[in-house]
Amino acid sequence: MSKTRKEWEETSLKKVLSKHPEREESFRTSSGIEYERLYMPEYVQGKDYAGELGFPGEYPFTRGVQPTMYRGRFWTMRQYAGFATAKETNKRFRYLLEAGQTGLSVAFDLPTQIGYDSDDEMAAGEVGKVGVPISSLRDMEQLFEEIPLAKVSTSMTINATAPIVLAMYIAVAKRQGADPAGIAGTVQNDILKEYVARGTFRFPIEPSMRLVTDIFKYCKENMPRWNTISISGYHIREAGSTAVQEVSFTLANAIAYVQAAIDCGLDVDAFAGRLSFFFGSHNTFFEEIAKFRAARRIYARIMKERFGAKKDSSCRLRFHTQTAGCTLTAQEYDNNVVRVAMQALAAALGGTQSLHTNSRDEAMALPSQDSVRIALRTQQILAYENRVGDVIDPLGGCPMIEKLTDEIERRVNEYIAKIDEMGGAVAAIRTGFMQKEIQESAYRYQKDIESGKQVVVAVNKFKVQEEKEPDWLLKIDTSIQEERSRELAELRKNRDNAAVEKTFKAIREAAAGEDNLMPLFVEAVEQYATLGEICSILAETFGEYKESEFY
Repeated sequence: MSKTRKEWEETSLKKVLSKHPEREESFRTSSGIEYERLYMPEYVQGKDYAGELGFPGEYPFTRGVQPTMYRGRFWTMRQYAGFATAKETNKRFRYLLEAGQTGLSVAFDLPTQIGYDSDDEMAAGEVGKVGVPISSLRDMEQLFEEIPLAKVSTSMTINATAPIVLAMYIAVAKRQGADPAGIAGTVQNDILKEYVARGTFRFPIEPSMRLVTDIFKYCKENMPRWNTISISGYHIREAGSTAVQEVSFTLANAIAYVQAAIDCGLDVDAFAGRLSFFFGSHNTFFEEIAKFRAARRIYARIMKERFGAKKDSSCRLRFHTQTAGCTLTAQEYDNNVVRVAMQALAAALGGTQSLHTNSRDEAMALPSQDSVRIALRTQQILAYENRVGDVIDPLGGCPMIEKLTDEIERRVNEYIAKIDEMGGAVAAIRTGFMQKEIQESAYRYQKDIESGKQVVVAVNKFKVQEEKEPDWLLKIDTSIQEERSRELAELRKNRDNAAVEKTFKAIREAAAGEDNLMPLFVEAVEQYATLGEICSILAETFGEYKESEFY
């Protein structure tokens, strides 16, 4: 007869621990969930797999949002890119598509994200540094030159200025002869996490939420294949949250967006199917897999039980994943290839719909072309050589994974209940609750690194002599802003300024009222009104957000 767990602990394990007492220390996930020494099958025995755990593609979607998952098709391999100028970024896009990338993902520079043109004094020193500068429709035309938007899916990481950038994308698609109703992609459009974790906000919370729902309403009528928001936990995690906080705060923000859309007259089943999510994949391998599974299940129940969604599509949490930029190191940067591969594997085993793999040099600079290729090849090796998609939810039923999934779900629900008691996500942001929770987690994590409790290979353990910075790092020419200023001056001189002023008048009047601003943004950018000009008009009416305003 086989041993019981208790017998094993009293014999075999006891002998080992008597010789190695240090093994008795507590092992925990990033969220403080303590790992058991051994997970036994009795945890999942007796579960009704068709009911409690369920099947892929069926509510509550613990095992995946599609019945076939990667047997139907692989996740979208979508490498994030943007730097220097629209022309340079266009070359990178085309290179990645030729190398086998299956979707585009646009990184915008900070001035574009906050709503300043490249020639604005507020843009000094930041033009083209962390993404591509987009000030006008001309830039967007150059960005997608020779890239058919009717055939390619594009994700755009843009929030405060999301409706204006989306308007430019629509205008380019129309000029290419594409029907906007048929184009596919995602605009991040998640302004709440900017107040929580990232900081690229421009306007106060209420008018910013209006811009979010304007996109919801416009796309419902005109762009049914477009994902109207990518509710982001990634930036919350990069700011220092735990895995549980990442899911908790992301879903709390999602609740706020869904309620805002309902409050402005939309039926939940009319828009919820186009909501999408964005998570990070970090180093605690098993916790990350369980996190993705728990997030799907919690969201499905929120949509059905809280909001009364009737369609399965309204309850499916579809998400893009990016490997963790904050885990990359400048020391022995080639080690980042291994980190990224393991994080990508966790995302695939957790059932992501789309994936970006970071490049080895991103702790030092924007990724070089060679490094981007290695990052893309990492995904292709996982998919085609390692064949990680051959089985749907391969770790489903694993005692450890199921117990972690349940525990993450329990802790996330506790956080959401606490935020509900505060009055919801917006109230929690106003009081600084989410921000403070993230700051405390980040502080604890950094203390663990400095004490050596949290090992970072080649940083606080297994260190070697400092390496020289490689000479092939991507460098951005600082003279870009001068060139961009000349281009914008020429654009403003040669466009039909009477027509531009007419669109500005319409935007100013609509911003003061309740009309949807999206159609007016499309009209304005088609006349080559710039992003900065439009944002200045909005700021006249909406005002500008100050971070110290509430807490």
